[in-house]
Amino acid sequence: MAEEKKVNRSKLAVILVRGLVEVTKPVKDTLAMLNLNRKNHCVVIENNPVNLGMIKKVKDYITWGDIDEGTFKELLNKKGETFLGRESDSKGKYKYNFLEIDGKKYKKYFRLNPPRKGFGRKGIKISFKVGGALGDRKEKINNLIIRML
Repeated sequence: MAEEKKVNRSKLAVILVRGLVEVTKPVKDTLAMLNLNRKNHCVVIENNPVNLGMIKKVKDYITWGDIDEGTFKELLNKKGETFLGRESDSKGKYKYNFLEIDGKKYKKYFRLNPPRKGFGRKGIKISFKVGGALGDRKEKINNLIIRML
């Protein structure tokens, strides 16, 4: 049996491909919940039914797939921004969101460059299955992230 690349099935990388001009309010709200508020921003989220429902709602604006450990570490090293804010408000009622990895705090999103050689043959309004940029890329998201670093 051939060795496969180690893929962490519990993490999904989600990248906003299209802009937010003339987008309906429910879609904008869902993208805000996913911390995707600008083009070429990426988030790494858990693969659970709640997040998959949000992804399904905004599938016409994003691309996603399973991220492996090597790509995630490279993404964190090159594009991870240190979280310098406070952890909670002065009364302790609200806690601010951040990633904590190896004792360091990072912002929950990554600002990526546009990909070298583009998103796909047919552009950003067509599904990945037919040669475009949108939709589920499965493990091919790792190649796209490396081209965007």
